[in-house]
Amino acid sequence: MSTDTQDRAVYWGTGRRKASIARVRLIPGSGNVTVNGRTGEDYFNRIAGYLAVLKSPLETLGLEGEYDIFVNAHGGGLTGQADAVKLGVARALCELDPDNRQPLKTEGYLTRDPRCKERKKYGLHKARKAPQFSKR
Repeated sequence: MSTDTQDRAVYWGTGRRKASIARVRLIPGSGNVTVNGRTGEDYFNRIAGYLAVLKSPLETLGLEGEYDIFVNAHGGGLTGQADAVKLGVARALCELDPDNRQPLKTEGYLTRDPRCKERKKYGLHKARKAPQFSKR
């Protein structure tokens, strides 16, 4: 925990997913989401599913509307960034109160999703797509 310039508690969490990295700050507030200086609805193109994903750790603990979420996200696409923010929020909530760890862990919010793009192999078009076979 660190303190903000207005002497409010700030809780940090870092989340990663695919090629996305999100640095998340939780500050006591009214439940606003700010991503890279824009509102969450604007940044995620008003797709409610992404906002629901990143707020789900707060809903699990019954804390929705009590903390503002400030995010600095880069890399990857919107899906990866939303999942990275979810992991960052969950880690920040563990910093807020160690008792939050158990309910978040049972819901799977503290597990980093290890799946990422497979590398391209030589002789192939993509990671597994082979050139067209010609019998003659």
